[in-house]
Amino acid sequence: MQFEKKFLTELNRCYATGQIEYNGERLALLATEGEGACFAYAAPGYDQQRIVWSAPGGTMSFVPLSGTNGEFLSNQKFFRMFQWEEATIVWVRPQPDGTFAVKELFTLPYIHRFDVLTAADGRQFFVGCTLATKKETKEDWSSPGKIYVAELPADLNQPVNLTVLKDGLTQNHGYSRVNWKGREASMVGAREGAFIVTPPAAAGQDWTIEQIMDWPVSDLAAIDLDGDGELEIATIEAFHGQYYRIYKLRDGRYERIYEHPEVSEFYHVVVSATLIGRPAFIGGCRRGKLQLFCVTATGDQGSRAVESGTAGTGSGVGAAAGDEAASELALETTLIDEGVGPSNVSVINESGRDVIVSANREKGEAALYFVTE
Repeated sequence: MQFEKKFLTELNRCYATGQIEYNGERLALLATEGEGACFAYAAPGYDQQRIVWSAPGGTMSFVPLSGTNGEFLSNQKFFRMFQWEEATIVWVRPQPDGTFAVKELFTLPYIHRFDVLTAADGRQFFVGCTLATKKETKEDWSSPGKIYVAELPADLNQPVNLTVLKDGLTQNHGYSRVNWKGREASMVGAREGAFIVTPPAAAGQDWTIEQIMDWPVSDLAAIDLDGDGELEIATIEAFHGQYYRIYKLRDGRYERIYEHPEVSEFYHVVVSATLIGRPAFIGGCRRGKLQLFCVTATGDQGSRAVESGTAGTGSGVGAAAGDEAASELALETTLIDEGVGPSNVSVINESGRDVIVSANREKGEAALYFVTE
């Protein structure tokens, strides 16, 4: 794979990345976790900068709303290392004149990661993960976070009624969407482990919660790297941790098969995607060498995952981690960039190339990496 970098703009504490499609045009989104702006850049050149909002900032995540023309949810006012009581969820709608309408939906203190899942019957559910419930200092973790859920009304001008699905999640930091047993689900990571949260398939049914790992997990993502029909899971351990690891399901247990060679505090990026048709994990660290990298299967294994159509699906549940590499799956690590310290990335798959949207926080820049053979 070849990587060509495109610098977009300087952005202090650049943190959140995402993408939307509006009127058939793909837009890359980047925003600061500090006080400041959110910007959009349109494919294919990503040359023109559009201001989504100039303030307040404090943005962690973007979630496109399916079935709409470019609408998305985001969070704002998640500003400091503690005392995030003012954090909010906002509803954003692109306008014909090139501006964006932003409406605050509700306040949810300490909301860090969130998503909108579509259930089997077509209903849409909000899933919100709060890092904590209250913090007196940066290192105060005495009041654990929670998972909040709500069925979204068809009209977001109506109230969103949140309920607590699960509490007692210390350092509730990790999140990614996953296709689990054929359904959209949430994969959540905390000090207590990793959990799969699945919305009810039909009215009158309950949410399900499965624990798949029982050791501290800061962040996580999943993809089938080798086409065997089961998801591999990449993790950062522990909270904002020094280890970037990959696990494979064997005999009902997740066993570690990979560890990134640099042991350095503050890994922060773990994303699953396809790059040039190959399933991949993308990783990044905000200390040490400040690298952005990707991990793929060697040889025919990665290609087989795409051919089999299983790169984003899986069905296994594990209980514990092994201390030894335990699979025939061979992995290779490719350095994308160094000295940038990424906080989050998103991937846009285009014809003939892919685009990694990267919030290079420690360098204070928003950037793209065009990926080709």
